[in-house]
Parts: sequence; C-alpha cells; structure tokens
Amino acid sequence: MIHDFIWALPLTCISFLSMHRLSLKINKPYFNPLLMTMLIIIPVLLMTHTSYERYFAGNRLINDLLPYGVVALAYPLYKQLPQIMRRWKTILTICFLSSFLAMMTGFAIAKWTGASYEIAASILPKSVTTPIALAIAEQIHGINAIVAMCVIYVGILGALIGHALMNRLRIRHKIARGMAIGSVSHVIGTARCAEVDWEEGAFSSLALVLCGVFTAFTAPILVPILVRLFF
Repeated sequence: MIHDFIWALPLTCISFLSMHRLSLKINKPYFNPLLMTMLIIIPVLLMTHTSYERYFAGNRLINDLLPYGVVALAYPLYKQLPQIMRRWKTILTICFLSSFLAMMTGFAIAKWTGASYEIAASILPKSVTTPIALAIAEQIHGINAIVAMCVIYVGILGALIGHALMNRLRIRHKIARGMAIGSVSHVIGTARCAEVDWEEGAFSSLALVLCGVFTAFTAPILVPILVRLFF
C-alpha cells in the first residue's frame, strides 16, 4: 500500500522531471529521461532494502494513468488522418507483420536460450505498450514483473539506437522511420520520434496502437501454436 513507501511517488516524479529537463538541454539519445530515472531509483531501492512490490504500490497512481496516456496518442493520429486514409492497406499490413514477427522472435529466442514457458510468455508481448502487454501476459500466464522489464528494455533500446540504425541503413522517409520505431519500441520509442520530428511521432503512435491491438487479438491464438512448435 502507499503508506508502506510514502516517498515512492515523490521520488519517481522528481527524478523523472529533473532528468527530462536535463535531457532537453543535452538533447542526446543516450540521455533518455526514463533510463536516467532508473539509474537513480534502483540504487535508492537497493540501499533502502525496498522491494519492487512496495515501490510499485507507492506509484499505483502513475500506473493507473498509463491507459489514459495511450488514449492521448489519438491526437497526432487525427492530425495525420488524410495520409493514413491514403495508405491504410500498407499501414495495416506493416503493423500486422511487425506484431507477428515481434511475438515469434521473442518467444523463439527465449526457448532457444533455455527459458521456461512462463519466461517465454513474458517476453512475447515485449514490443507493445505496458498496459496492453500486462493484459496479454495475464491471458497467456506470463510474469508481470518480467513483462514490464522487457517492455521497458525494448522501448529504451529503440529510443537509444533506433534513429542511429536507420541513419546507417539510409532510411530517410519519415513515415517509414516512425512506423518502424513505433512497431517495436512502443511509447518510449514514440516519445523519441516526437522529439525528432512531429510527423515521425504521429506515425510511430499509429504503429504502436495498431501493433498493440493486433498483438492483443493474436497472442492467445498464436501461443498454443508456438508451444507445440518449441516445447
């Protein structure tokens, strides 16, 4: 409960807002405010011997706001509605394939490295935003803490190296860049896209929403097939 760790919420808010302010000044992808906040909070939890469960309970207010944050992404989609309508077949195809491949690769790699079913099921929804990933994990019997960790890791990785990788591959089209990062790095990658270019951010938010929907619908159907193939 919140009174078990009363300073969890102030610690999270102050750390993140401070790092976000610094990131705007430094403006480097490796100075991601979420990553920097984690580097502050984790040592504090270790030094105070605070469990993840207590810290999570203290930040329940923030976690309860996550679904509303996803809904707020509808605004940039509205701004890009004409382009979306012109390319809807391509967009749906890309997002469906992206979500399918993200689930397949995560589950397969987990199995090949010797992971149990619970670990593999926790890795499977790694490329969708946290509220959707946790809901999927409940259906396929994943472990919530591992799901959250994988989602954050993939998001930060995309935010840190996504644009550098596409620059190296000479991918310049804003829609392609936005959809690529949104498909695999969800909200964290989308936030980075929005900082770089508003059009990238709009299509990244479109990709993360559609991939989340596709993953939510197909994961319960795909998992039994993957179990037969890999277990």
